[in-house]
Amino acid sequence: MMRIETPWGPWEAAPLGEVVTLMRGLAAPWWVAGGYAIELAVGHAYREHGDVDIALLRRDQLAVRRLLDGWDVHAAVVPQTLRPWALGEVLPEQAHDIWVREHPDGPWRFQLMLDEADDEEWIFRRDPRIRRPPAGLTVEQDGFRRIVPEVQLLYKSKGLRPKDEADFEAVLPLLGEGERRWLAEALEIEHTTHLWRERLASDAPDAPDGPDGPDDVRRREIA
Repeated sequence: MMRIETPWGPWEAAPLGEVVTLMRGLAAPWWVAGGYAIELAVGHAYREHGDVDIALLRRDQLAVRRLLDGWDVHAAVVPQTLRPWALGEVLPEQAHDIWVREHPDGPWRFQLMLDEADDEEWIFRRDPRIRRPPAGLTVEQDGFRRIVPEVQLLYKSKGLRPKDEADFEAVLPLLGEGERRWLAEALEIEHTTHLWRERLASDAPDAPDGPDGPDDVRRREIA
């Protein structure tokens, strides 16, 4: 794994397999996210990874904090800052990014992200109009779950870093018609215009709709 220097200390990400083994101790749902989720969908390595992202629902945060008893765990409660996350503490709603390492003198090893949901749907935290049934959010692979590519690409659509473009190009040929349409409409809702929308429409494969069409993307706004 590459070493990345940050203002909050260096990153030397743990191997994905080690993080998955640790997370198997969590009874609540969790899934691999980020670039590794795209790579798993593609089926082969095509770039380096600077971190390992694991996502779970906010309502399960205390369970994962108990799992990580003995680790040094910090949360980004205020943007551009990190502070320790104590056992038993319920994080405020604005906190969704958590960094984890074995001890305070070591490098950061993996990242947790808290996702939003109500009783029936996963909710995209940057725009609550974008929702999805939980059954269509992840798929099982190699004995654990990963987020589906179209949802991960929606998260990646904000910054368009070189690695995000690489992930988009790598997985685009594998997206079916329904997956492309879901992502295109979600991009329209969040960004209005986005350069990926035209590329999703061009050379789209002839494939049956996925489980979630555009009507599943646009939902009422939360009051």
